[in-house]
Amino acid sequence: MNITIVGTGYVGLVTGSTLAELGNSVYCVDIDEQKVEAMQNGKIPIYEPNLEEMFARNIQAQRLFFTTDLKEALDKSEVIYLALPTPPGEDGSADLSYVLGVAEKIGMLMTGYKVIVNKSTVPVGTAENVRQVIASKTTIPFDVVSNPEFLREGFAVEDSMNPSRVVVGCSSARAREIMSAIYQPFTNTGIPIIFMDEKSSELTKYASNSFLAVKITFMNEIANYCEKVGADVDKVRLGMGSDDRIGHRFLFPGIGYGGSCFPKDVKALIRSGKGENFDFQLLQATEVVNINQKTILVPEIENYFGGNLQGRRIAVWGLAFKANTDDIREASSLDNIRALLNKGAEIVAYDAIAEDNVRRLLGDQIEYAADMYSALDGADCLLIITEWPEFKNPNFKLMASRLNNKAIFDGRNMYAVETLEQNGFFYKSIGRRTVENTGKKI
Repeated sequence: MNITIVGTGYVGLVTGSTLAELGNSVYCVDIDEQKVEAMQNGKIPIYEPNLEEMFARNIQAQRLFFTTDLKEALDKSEVIYLALPTPPGEDGSADLSYVLGVAEKIGMLMTGYKVIVNKSTVPVGTAENVRQVIASKTTIPFDVVSNPEFLREGFAVEDSMNPSRVVVGCSSARAREIMSAIYQPFTNTGIPIIFMDEKSSELTKYASNSFLAVKITFMNEIANYCEKVGADVDKVRLGMGSDDRIGHRFLFPGIGYGGSCFPKDVKALIRSGKGENFDFQLLQATEVVNINQKTILVPEIENYFGGNLQGRRIAVWGLAFKANTDDIREASSLDNIRALLNKGAEIVAYDAIAEDNVRRLLGDQIEYAADMYSALDGADCLLIITEWPEFKNPNFKLMASRLNNKAIFDGRNMYAVETLEQNGFFYKSIGRRTVENTGKKI
């Protein structure tokens, strides 16, 4: 089948590469000429494990194409996926200008029946809005479908090729038949395709991400309470997760959630509720708790140095909002860096993948280390932000020799408390006992 993807961001590029991998001819459209030219030359614009190989394989197989010409792509395809940004506005609502703007162009350019598939995360009722915009520009028949993505950054290729389910909001028998054909390779292997109305499909995406945000935030609240009463959050989460009604996933405490989805989708659902005179009290509380959780270690660092961070050099490991991505949107690293800089600290950071994105944002406000250990040279303590695999089994003796103080503030609970105790470190993590080191230099 011939398919067009409008938008080559994270979702569009993964979706396009996946559909090409399933044997379709896929035409990816983007207005950025330099970006399109780079992709035509085999250069992938984002970091995502295993995506580059699939991307290159399908370009070579002549199933994956890139263009800035929307009309050319429309003329070649019957199915048009919209994978466009829906950034939050000042009030938290999703900005639909990109989606509706492209819908208007499609209405003016289409010459035959099309299925318009909304892959973007959008508020309830957007499919109908898209339908009205296109219908105002053409009398040619078409259908609008909601088909939300459920990709985890860092595992997007795995999720796209082996999804837990495919959700399709569709009220047309003709469009349903076409969507069934596209996803037949999945249904043949037992992956369910769940058909529903468009509004339910749109809400399914928001509800799923918001629930996971609530689950993470609840565990962070439990972790903070553990510290008050002397409980160990690692043991608590194991006890909770063993209940199959709860499960082990998303029960790992830390310094808050970030990224392109959870913060944006929670805000958008809260705002959508207000538009219907409905108050999402749980989500509002989740948002407040998460904001506070992001910088929960900053006061701990300040206390360690007697309440004064002026001139203190702090090493930061990890800048991405999570491991296996270069995405720094809503990353806790940015909140912590800004808070520490405001208190007079100096920051030297290391992240092999996300560094360039932070450089573009912060420039020379901070220093950037060539590797994880050189970041520690002359640093007064270490703050761990991102759970990159290379941080999991460090050389603690080497760390001790490079740090001014054997002090680690761990926002991702990377190490066993006993290990840091045996190595003589001050160690502050989330929801577990603090290891004191009376030999600190300060």
